[in-house]
Amino acid sequence: MDLTILGRTLGLSFAAGVNLYATVAILGLSARYGWVALPPQFQIFNNDVVIAAAIVLYLIEFFADKIPYVDTLWDMVHTIIRPIGGALIAVTALGQASPGVEGLVALLGGTVAAGSHLTKTSTRAMANTSPEPFSNWFLSLGEDVFVVGLGLLALKHPVIAFFVAIVLIVLIAIFAVAIVRAVRRWFGRMA
Repeated sequence: MDLTILGRTLGLSFAAGVNLYATVAILGLSARYGWVALPPQFQIFNNDVVIAAAIVLYLIEFFADKIPYVDTLWDMVHTIIRPIGGALIAVTALGQASPGVEGLVALLGGTVAAGSHLTKTSTRAMANTSPEPFSNWFLSLGEDVFVVGLGLLALKHPVIAFFVAIVLIVLIAIFAVAIVRAVRRWFGRMA
């Protein structure tokens, strides 16, 4: 597997974990209008029903994400949907491969999507504790811009998207370790 395929796989899976519907819409619209030269396997997204469904669901998510606690409920429902979507997008980005490789790539894509989804969900849950609604709105708009940017980067410059995704995954891991240590210290003091 070359770096181009891996960059598309990681970049699109990471984006799908944050906003699956925007990622699918980007893939569909890119395939439909030829915004970037896509491998043939991405033509699966060039379907009127897929594009329309992705755009409608994105619009629902756009508004749901702006309402505190509604966004948390939405994210809870998508804890299963986004990783599965990330896995399917990863397998599509791979193209033709043996079943074993497809399985490994599905696991990679699903894991990356789950990691970005859980990071998004926990960040948004913390923002919901703020008494003002603006932090939620800014986070939501930032996520939308991020997903579109990373999705287009993965399609146009997959090698750069690979390195961006790796840096983001490392940052998630570092922060997760720091959070776990802080929680352990806090519970240690209480005991």
